[in-house]
Formats: sequence, C-alpha cells, structure tokens
Amino acid sequence: MAEQSQTERSGSGALQCVVVTPETTLLDETASFVAVPLFDGELGIAPGHTPMLGRLGYGQLRIRQDAGEQAFYVDGGFVEVVNNSISVLTNRAVPASDLDVEVAEEQLAAARARTANSPELLDIRAKLELQARAQLRIAKKHEA
Repeated sequence: MAEQSQTERSGSGALQCVVVTPETTLLDETASFVAVPLFDGELGIAPGHTPMLGRLGYGQLRIRQDAGEQAFYVDGGFVEVVNNSISVLTNRAVPASDLDVEVAEEQLAAARARTANSPELLDIRAKLELQARAQLRIAKKHEA
C-alpha cells in the first residue's frame, strides 16, 4: 500500500472541534489547531493527528481558527481525536473572557481556608485549589 501524505490523510487540513458539557454543545466549529489541558500536561492537536483518548485536567482549551483564537477554561473530562474530529467532553467550559481575576482569587483563598482533617477532605481541598489556580492563571492571561 502506498504511503499517504499528511494532506491526504487529513483531508482538507481542518479539524472539526466539538465541546460538550452536560447542559449543552458549547462549540461545534472547524479549527486549524487545538491545544487541550490533559491531567498531566498540555497536548497540541493538528490535522492528521493519531487517534487517541485522553483525560482532561483543569486548564485552558485553545482553539485556533482562521479568524483568530478562542480560549476556554475546562473543568476536567475527556478528549477524543478520530479522523480530524476532536470531541471535548467536560463538566464545565467557560470562555476565558468571562473569567474574573478577583473571583478566582476569592475561590483560591476559600479553597486554601477549607478544613482538611481526613484524606477525603484533603482530596477535595486539593481539587478546589487546582481548579481555582487554573481559572486564575487563565483570567490573568485574558484580562482586558
């Protein structure tokens, strides 16, 4: 079987990106590049990417399109890449422009102040701190 070029494998050279939360399909658009926050780092996805399934962490989802770049805070979940189609399934996705630095700082302070005198409560506090730190980082980056 003959080798296929990157362009032939990727079709039009575009990705179809779908972001779904329990409440709605937040986004269903074409993109040229997508960066997702995995639980153990960031992953960039371009046309022709190998099929994969990954666990999302708390962080910034970036979607590059011809008109510019969109950014969202995502709150865990999963990402699937198959045939130039990216499906992001997350508990919560918030446009980066909607995040507020002061609110994120308050959430981080509240998380740090939580009593954690058992392993379960320590896990909850750690999760809340990770979420607040990610939101704060994104809010500061996209501050107007």
